[in-house]
Amino acid sequence: MKDRIEFEGVTFRYQEDAPPVLKDVDFFIEKGEWVAIIGHNGSGKSTIAKLMNGLLFAENGKVSVDGMSVNPESVWEIRKKVGMVFQNPDNQFVGTTVRDDIAFGMENQGVPREEMVEKVAGSLRDVQMETYENHEPHRLSGGQKQRVAIAGVLAIAPDYMLLDEATAMLDPKGRQEILKTVRDVQEKSNMSLVTITHDLREIVAADRVIVMNKGEVWFEGTPREVFAHKDSLSFIGLDVPFVAKLTEEMKQYGVSFRKEPLNHEEMVEELWNLHSTK
Repeated sequence: MKDRIEFEGVTFRYQEDAPPVLKDVDFFIEKGEWVAIIGHNGSGKSTIAKLMNGLLFAENGKVSVDGMSVNPESVWEIRKKVGMVFQNPDNQFVGTTVRDDIAFGMENQGVPREEMVEKVAGSLRDVQMETYENHEPHRLSGGQKQRVAIAGVLAIAPDYMLLDEATAMLDPKGRQEILKTVRDVQEKSNMSLVTITHDLREIVAADRVIVMNKGEVWFEGTPREVFAHKDSLSFIGLDVPFVAKLTEEMKQYGVSFRKEPLNHEEMVEELWNLHSTK
């Protein structure tokens, strides 16, 4: 189907005699949608990202992007549509300066120099790094490196951006800044966003969440629907955020909520509403 990434009965294993990492997986991601894919280590979520980008190919079933099957023949076209930001940005830097690094992908695509200069400047503005054009990427802070890595993907204007544990090496403040940057860019460009993570705090702003467990889709729904399964999430190895734990504890003492709070702000609002009605 056009205008979506689709997995249809996808099975994958890294070695022929090994158990499958993914087992008959089905899901889709629409254009303009933010989908978070979460799961504990070994659940198959990072394998999904590599299958979307053509770094791996399905053993059985079909992965398609905008109706185009992901295979060795289509992989370069696929990568124009699907950009990927990895956990460690140092692994994807190739230029000696920020400007050179962002230009690299466009050079490979034969983008004219005038257009390239404009896109480098625009993508750096999008991630608030316009004053770092001539800096060496490896001398930047962790958060700055991720912004540059994101700018490099934005410059080639993909329809889909994958962040594979891209905030895992950042502190909480840096993590929130990167997620806000990506969300702002996504809303402005109507680009689809796929975030791969094991951190439930990162799914709050997503439109939809796919929970993986042991290579299978365990649950799919909105962030609020996911947080309503706190006990089950803990059982499959995911660390439930403090707000969700506090909500459950307060329910044990008879406090009822109109809706499941997703963050501290919603928790305060719910408690204020409860106080106001007494």
